[in-house]
Amino acid sequence: MRARYRSRVTSPALHRRLGLGDAVFIGLGSMIGAGVFAVWAPAADAAGTGVLIGLAIAAVVAFGNATSSAQLAAAHPTSGGTYAYGRAELGPWWGFVAGWGFLIGKTASCAAMALTFAAYAAPPGWERPIALLAVAALTLANWFGITRTALLARVIVVAVLFALAIAVAASASAADPSRLFGDSPGVGGPYGVLQSAGLLFFAFAGYARIATMGEEVRDPQRLIPRAIVTAFLIALAVYAVVGTSVLGALGPEATAASAEPVAAAAAASGWAWADPVVRVGAAAASLGALLALIAGVSRTMFAMARESDLPRALAAVHPRWHVPHRAELVVAAAVLLLVAFVDLRGAVGFSSFGVLLYYLVANVAALRQHGQARRYPRALAVVGAIGCVMLALTLPWQAVVSGALVMAAGVAYRALRLRFRRGA
Repeated sequence: MRARYRSRVTSPALHRRLGLGDAVFIGLGSMIGAGVFAVWAPAADAAGTGVLIGLAIAAVVAFGNATSSAQLAAAHPTSGGTYAYGRAELGPWWGFVAGWGFLIGKTASCAAMALTFAAYAAPPGWERPIALLAVAALTLANWFGITRTALLARVIVVAVLFALAIAVAASASAADPSRLFGDSPGVGGPYGVLQSAGLLFFAFAGYARIATMGEEVRDPQRLIPRAIVTAFLIALAVYAVVGTSVLGALGPEATAASAEPVAAAAAASGWAWADPVVRVGAAAASLGALLALIAGVSRTMFAMARESDLPRALAAVHPRWHVPHRAELVVAAAVLLLVAFVDLRGAVGFSSFGVLLYYLVANVAALRQHGQARRYPRALAVVGAIGCVMLALTLPWQAVVSGALVMAAGVAYRALRLRFRRGA
């Protein structure tokens, strides 16, 4: 029999303050983040001329996941995203696997965003201190309420889209269609294309941030599905245009060799003034993604603590600002620790592994929904689930091994906690 989710407590609860535009911009702030500036290099390195095929595969898998998330969010308008959906549709263990995967994957993403911001904005030698300062500043911004987070997300997304428009225009002036194919046909073969899709998936997964804040969106049954699909389609269009322009200006080989491929593509045009605009946009994108990530991870931690899957002390809500302030502080502390030691490219693969497990649970949970709860064809959830497994297994082996070990540690923690509770 399907396990049904009922929260053990009805409080504390978060306030519903976000409208459709707020939710869309928070999602876009996560998806059109540092990934659009940085992910092309490792993807092109893995796939060569197949990188655009990898983008298409990532988009198909991501769309399956997005529709599953939207369908589940309409039925379960609460904080926690797939953690809550997995508990409701499949049972507590499924929910825990999803929640833990999200926490470890997106905490790594926070560190990656902070380091990317510092790479563009900090003087040489000051990258890590500036990254640490950015995490502290955006944690403070989130502390003062979700409406302030949404407002800041709007400002950042507009600035990033402006910078990307300049980058695309500059790259187009230097583009040569023959460079889209280059001299490295299928560098990694089908495996390389799938690996690039897994890395590119890292950039698409921001719509989860909308679902994790289901307890703070007005009329969630109607607005959350619309916000998720709208944000995904806008982000897909942006990635397709930027990826094509970068590859057209540089070719797969030069793209793979560049640490800053979007900036390098703009510089190839000879527009000297475009380079600083792109760099400012990349820094802003990183901040926007980091802002939304901290909000989303803390809401999932809050939801898990409310169900005693994490210490109950983390389920507190600030009496004035109505945010999960203790969870936000713990998330910030974990990100600060990672920023001090993490490697940027390794963080991308590790993040993708955790988040792909999260969406695997979302797709399985969506398959269990019937009747009026079903909004999209089951085939989309099947495609999403198979795609998550396929992309997770084709990530760099270091990401797979480290992700599996941390996931196992979380499962062991919950098993010991349940055993201790039964023995008490």
